[in-house]
Amino acid sequence: MRLLITNDDGILANGIECLIAAAEPLGEVTVVAPDREQSATSHSLTLHHPVRPVRLAERRWQVDGTPTDCVMLALEALMPERPDFVLSGINHGQNMGEDVLYSGTVAAAMEGLALGVPSIAVSFAGGDLRADVSRLKEQVKVLTPVLRHLTSLPEFPRDTLFNVNLPPVEADAVKGIKLTRLGRRVYSQSVAPMKDPWGRQIYWIGGGEITWTGEPDSDFRAIQDGYISVTPLHLDLTHFDVLQGADRWWRDLE
Repeated sequence: MRLLITNDDGILANGIECLIAAAEPLGEVTVVAPDREQSATSHSLTLHHPVRPVRLAERRWQVDGTPTDCVMLALEALMPERPDFVLSGINHGQNMGEDVLYSGTVAAAMEGLALGVPSIAVSFAGGDLRADVSRLKEQVKVLTPVLRHLTSLPEFPRDTLFNVNLPPVEADAVKGIKLTRLGRRVYSQSVAPMKDPWGRQIYWIGGGEITWTGEPDSDFRAIQDGYISVTPLHLDLTHFDVLQGADRWWRDLE
Protein backbone atom coordinates (compact mmCIF):
# COMPACT_ATOMS: atom_id res chain seq x y z
CA MET A 1 0.00 0.00 0.00
CA ARG A 2 1.31 3.46 -0.94
CA LEU A 3 0.50 6.28 1.48
CA LEU A 4 1.00 10.02 1.00
CA ILE A 5 1.32 11.99 4.25
CA THR A 6 1.01 15.75 4.63
CA ASN A 7 -0.21 18.25 7.24
CA ASP A 8 -0.78 21.95 7.90
CA ASP A 9 1.53 22.38 10.91
CA GLY A 10 4.75 22.06 8.90
CA ILE A 11 7.11 19.19 8.22
CA LEU A 12 8.91 19.65 11.56
CA ALA A 13 5.73 19.38 13.63
CA ASN A 14 5.38 16.63 16.20
CA GLY A 15 2.05 15.57 14.74
CA ILE A 16 3.35 14.55 11.33
CA GLU A 17 6.10 12.43 12.91
CA CYS A 18 3.45 10.60 14.93
CA LEU A 19 1.29 10.05 11.83
CA ILE A 20 4.31 8.67 9.99
CA ALA A 21 5.00 6.28 12.87
CA ALA A 22 1.35 5.19 12.92
CA ALA A 23 1.21 4.67 9.13
CA GLU A 24 4.54 2.96 8.48
CA PRO A 25 3.29 -0.50 9.57
CA LEU A 26 0.65 -0.25 6.82
CA GLY A 27 2.82 0.36 3.78
CA GLU A 28 5.24 2.62 1.94
CA VAL A 29 5.08 6.20 3.20
CA THR A 30 5.87 9.31 1.17
CA VAL A 31 5.87 12.67 2.95
CA VAL A 32 5.22 15.94 1.11
CA ALA A 33 4.48 18.68 3.64
CA PRO A 34 4.71 22.47 4.04
CA ASP A 35 7.97 23.95 5.23
CA ARG A 36 6.16 26.06 7.85
CA GLU A 37 2.92 26.49 9.79
CA GLN A 38 -0.08 26.65 7.44
CA SER A 39 -2.99 26.40 9.88
CA ALA A 40 -6.35 27.82 8.74
CA THR A 41 -5.21 28.14 5.13
CA SER A 42 -8.24 26.05 4.10
CA HIS A 43 -8.21 24.90 0.47
CA SER A 44 -5.97 27.67 -0.85
CA LEU A 45 -3.57 27.21 -3.76
CA THR A 46 -0.41 29.21 -4.47
CA LEU A 47 -1.10 30.79 -7.85
CA HIS A 48 0.97 33.99 -8.00
CA HIS A 49 4.46 32.55 -7.59
CA PRO A 50 6.02 29.13 -8.15
CA VAL A 51 6.35 26.59 -5.33
CA ARG A 52 9.64 24.88 -4.66
CA PRO A 53 9.90 21.28 -3.41
CA VAL A 54 13.07 20.43 -1.48
CA ARG A 55 14.01 16.76 -1.19
CA LEU A 56 15.08 16.01 2.38
CA ALA A 57 15.50 12.24 2.08
CA GLU A 58 14.10 9.24 0.24
CA ARG A 59 10.35 9.91 -0.20
CA ARG A 60 10.58 13.04 2.02
CA TRP A 61 9.84 16.50 0.61
CA GLN A 62 9.16 19.94 2.02
CA VAL A 63 7.30 22.55 -0.02
CA ASP A 64 7.08 26.32 0.39
CA GLY A 65 3.33 26.24 -0.14
CA THR A 66 -0.01 25.27 1.34
CA PRO A 67 -1.22 21.77 2.26
CA THR A 68 -3.30 21.75 -0.91
CA ASP A 69 -0.21 22.63 -2.95
CA CYS A 70 1.62 19.72 -1.33
CA VAL A 71 -1.00 17.15 -2.30
CA MET A 72 -1.33 18.43 -5.85
CA LEU A 73 2.44 18.54 -6.30
CA ALA A 74 2.89 15.06 -4.84
CA LEU A 75 0.26 13.46 -7.07
CA GLU A 76 1.06 15.37 -10.26
CA ALA A 77 4.85 15.65 -10.09
CA LEU A 78 6.77 14.07 -7.22
CA MET A 79 5.40 10.55 -6.77
CA PRO A 80 6.18 8.07 -9.56
CA GLU A 81 2.92 6.23 -8.77
CA ARG A 82 -0.29 7.57 -7.31
CA PRO A 83 -0.85 6.70 -3.65
CA ASP A 84 -3.62 4.43 -2.48
CA PHE A 85 -4.49 6.88 0.30
CA VAL A 86 -3.75 10.46 1.35
CA LEU A 87 -3.30 10.92 5.11
CA SER A 88 -3.24 14.44 6.56
CA GLY A 89 -2.24 15.31 10.13
CA ILE A 90 -1.91 14.80 13.00
CA ASN A 91 -3.22 18.32 13.54
CA HIS A 92 -2.33 20.03 16.82
CA GLY A 93 -5.92 20.61 17.94
CA GLN A 94 -9.41 19.49 16.99
CA ASN A 95 -11.00 19.87 13.58
CA MET A 96 -14.69 19.52 14.33
CA GLY A 97 -17.83 21.36 13.30
CA GLU A 98 -17.15 24.47 11.23
CA ASP A 99 -13.41 24.01 11.80
CA VAL A 100 -13.38 21.77 8.73
CA LEU A 101 -14.12 24.82 6.55
CA TYR A 102 -10.92 26.57 7.67
CA SER A 103 -8.61 23.65 8.33
CA GLY A 104 -5.57 23.10 6.12
CA THR A 105 -5.43 19.54 7.46
CA VAL A 106 -8.92 18.73 6.20
CA ALA A 107 -8.33 20.69 2.99
CA ALA A 108 -5.32 18.51 2.13
CA ALA A 109 -7.52 15.43 2.46
CA MET A 110 -10.17 17.15 0.34
CA GLU A 111 -7.59 17.80 -2.37
CA GLY A 112 -6.64 14.14 -2.35
CA LEU A 113 -10.31 13.25 -2.74
CA ALA A 114 -10.77 15.82 -5.52
CA LEU A 115 -7.87 14.18 -7.37
CA GLY A 116 -9.45 10.76 -7.01
CA VAL A 117 -7.54 9.34 -4.03
CA PRO A 118 -9.34 8.13 -0.85
CA SER A 119 -8.29 10.43 1.98
CA ILE A 120 -8.24 10.67 5.77
CA ALA A 121 -7.66 13.75 7.95
CA VAL A 122 -6.47 13.19 11.53
CA SER A 123 -6.52 15.67 14.42
CA PHE A 124 -5.85 15.46 18.14
CA ALA A 125 -8.39 17.39 20.19
CA GLY A 126 -5.89 18.31 22.87
CA GLY A 127 -5.23 21.87 21.82
CA ASP A 128 -1.74 23.13 21.07
CA LEU A 129 0.53 20.19 21.91
CA ARG A 130 3.94 21.67 21.17
CA ALA A 131 4.65 21.66 24.91
CA ASP A 132 3.28 18.14 25.45
CA VAL A 133 4.98 15.83 22.97
CA SER A 134 4.53 12.77 25.18
CA ARG A 135 0.73 12.99 25.07
CA LEU A 136 0.80 13.22 21.30
CA LYS A 137 3.20 10.29 20.89
CA GLU A 138 0.82 8.11 22.89
CA GLN A 139 -1.69 8.36 20.06
CA VAL A 140 0.44 6.26 17.71
CA LYS A 141 -0.64 2.95 19.25
CA VAL A 142 -4.28 4.09 19.07
CA LEU A 143 -4.09 5.46 15.55
CA THR A 144 -2.41 2.55 13.76
CA PRO A 145 -5.39 0.18 14.28
CA VAL A 146 -7.79 2.96 13.25
CA LEU A 147 -5.89 3.61 10.02
CA ARG A 148 -5.57 -0.11 9.33
CA HIS A 149 -9.34 -0.49 9.73
CA LEU A 150 -10.24 2.51 7.55
CA THR A 151 -7.81 1.61 4.76
CA SER A 152 -9.01 -2.01 4.68
CA LEU A 153 -12.76 -1.39 4.53
CA PRO A 154 -14.44 -3.69 1.98
CA GLU A 155 -15.57 -0.60 0.09
CA PHE A 156 -14.18 2.83 0.95
CA PRO A 157 -17.18 5.15 0.51
CA ARG A 158 -17.08 6.86 -2.87
CA ASP A 159 -16.50 10.64 -2.99
CA THR A 160 -15.89 10.63 0.76
CA LEU A 161 -13.07 11.51 3.12
CA PHE A 162 -12.92 10.54 6.76
CA ASN A 163 -12.32 13.29 9.33
CA VAL A 164 -10.82 11.61 12.40
CA ASN A 165 -10.52 13.36 15.77
CA LEU A 166 -8.70 11.70 18.68
CA PRO A 167 -9.90 12.53 22.21
CA PRO A 168 -7.53 14.39 24.57
CA VAL A 169 -7.08 11.44 26.92
CA GLU A 170 -4.36 8.89 27.52
CA ALA A 171 -4.29 6.18 24.87
CA ASP A 172 -5.40 3.47 27.30
CA ALA A 173 -8.43 5.58 28.26
CA VAL A 174 -9.88 5.78 24.72
CA LYS A 175 -13.28 4.07 24.90
CA GLY A 176 -13.66 3.18 21.23
CA ILE A 177 -14.70 4.66 17.89
CA LYS A 178 -17.95 6.37 16.91
CA LEU A 179 -19.23 7.38 13.49
CA THR A 180 -20.37 10.98 13.90
CA ARG A 181 -21.82 14.02 12.20
CA LEU A 182 -20.38 17.53 12.41
CA GLY A 183 -21.33 19.50 15.49
CA ARG A 184 -21.61 23.29 15.66
CA ARG A 185 -19.17 25.65 17.29
CA VAL A 186 -19.41 29.34 18.06
CA TYR A 187 -16.38 31.51 18.82
CA SER A 188 -16.86 34.53 21.05
CA GLN A 189 -14.37 37.34 21.59
CA SER A 190 -12.22 35.95 18.78
CA VAL A 191 -11.17 39.40 17.48
CA ALA A 192 -8.79 41.22 19.82
CA PRO A 193 -8.25 44.97 19.20
CA MET A 194 -4.80 46.40 19.92
CA LYS A 195 -2.34 49.06 18.77
CA ASP A 196 0.78 48.66 16.66
CA PRO A 197 4.07 50.36 17.76
CA TRP A 198 2.96 53.54 15.98
CA GLY A 199 -0.38 53.67 17.79
CA ARG A 200 -2.48 52.59 14.83
CA GLN A 201 -5.47 50.32 15.35
CA ILE A 202 -4.94 46.64 14.49
CA TYR A 203 -6.83 43.44 15.23
CA TRP A 204 -5.65 39.93 16.04
CA ILE A 205 -8.01 37.17 14.89
CA GLY A 206 -8.00 33.96 16.93
CA GLY A 207 -8.37 32.72 20.47
CA GLY A 208 -11.52 33.59 22.35
CA GLU A 209 -13.96 31.11 23.83
CA ILE A 210 -15.61 28.20 22.03
CA THR A 211 -19.13 26.94 22.67
CA TRP A 212 -20.10 23.57 21.15
CA THR A 213 -23.58 22.34 20.34
CA GLY A 214 -24.85 19.32 18.45
CA GLU A 215 -26.85 16.13 18.37
CA PRO A 216 -25.90 13.12 20.52
CA ASP A 217 -24.11 11.62 17.49
CA SER A 218 -22.03 14.73 16.78
CA ASP A 219 -18.25 14.77 16.72
CA PHE A 220 -17.68 16.96 19.76
CA ARG A 221 -19.91 14.78 21.95
CA ALA A 222 -17.94 11.67 20.99
CA ILE A 223 -14.70 13.47 21.87
CA GLN A 224 -16.22 14.77 25.10
CA ASP A 225 -17.10 11.21 26.07
CA GLY A 226 -13.61 9.85 25.32
CA TYR A 227 -14.29 8.24 21.93
CA ILE A 228 -12.50 8.62 18.62
CA SER A 229 -14.76 10.53 16.24
CA VAL A 230 -14.88 9.49 12.56
CA THR A 231 -16.98 11.81 10.40
CA PRO A 232 -17.54 11.11 6.70
CA LEU A 233 -17.30 14.31 4.64
CA HIS A 234 -17.75 14.99 0.93
CA LEU A 235 -17.15 17.87 -1.45
CA ASP A 236 -20.75 18.44 -2.56
CA LEU A 237 -22.07 21.27 -0.33
CA THR A 238 -25.51 21.22 -1.97
CA HIS A 239 -28.32 21.45 0.61
CA PHE A 240 -30.48 18.73 -0.92
CA ASP A 241 -33.39 19.05 1.56
CA VAL A 242 -33.78 22.73 0.64
CA LEU A 243 -33.40 21.98 -3.06
CA GLN A 244 -36.03 19.25 -2.99
CA GLY A 245 -38.43 21.51 -1.08
CA ALA A 246 -37.93 24.48 -3.37
CA ASP A 247 -41.64 24.61 -4.23
CA ARG A 248 -42.22 26.04 -0.74
CA TRP A 249 -39.84 29.02 -1.06
CA TRP A 250 -38.63 29.47 -4.66
CA ARG A 251 -40.30 31.76 -7.18
CA ASP A 252 -39.26 31.62 -10.85
CA LEU A 253 -37.96 34.83 -12.38
CA GLU A 254 -40.63 36.34 -14.57
